[in-house]
Amino acid sequence: MIDKGMKSISYFSAFILLLLVVLILYDATSRYLFSAGSTALQELEWHFFDVVILLSIAYALKQNAHVRVDIFYDKFSLKTQRLINILSIIFFILPLSFLIVYIGVDFTLMSYAQNEASSNPGGLTNRWIVKSLMPLSFIFVSLQAFVVLFEEIKEWRRL
Repeated sequence: MIDKGMKSISYFSAFILLLLVVLILYDATSRYLFSAGSTALQELEWHFFDVVILLSIAYALKQNAHVRVDIFYDKFSLKTQRLINILSIIFFILPLSFLIVYIGVDFTLMSYAQNEASSNPGGLTNRWIVKSLMPLSFIFVSLQAFVVLFEEIKEWRRL
């Protein structure tokens, strides 16, 4: 069920990426050809970028496409690699994810309570929406980390 959810989120993220490309093309064309720009559109580009990055973290973990220092890792046996993955999830990914969710919820609630908006004239309002992506995305990372952890433990025991 979590894997299906992550796949749906990745499709949504890909759709937002497509919208981001279209938005950037429109903004650049209007700015350089017609000398017309919009602060709100530029901020929307950053918000779309946030959506793409934050919602793709869990999918990168699912696909094992995350950043890792492979200098030593590739030389280890498969059983040792699995153990490193297990320990990395238990001691790094999950605690960091829980911390970001814990801090991010208050961060989002404060933004909502203050009705935070852009400080730029013509900028976007309701900053809490994009800020809510931080704890949400790390909830997804935590869920995916548990799935990967159980798979890694199962494979480690099999070896």
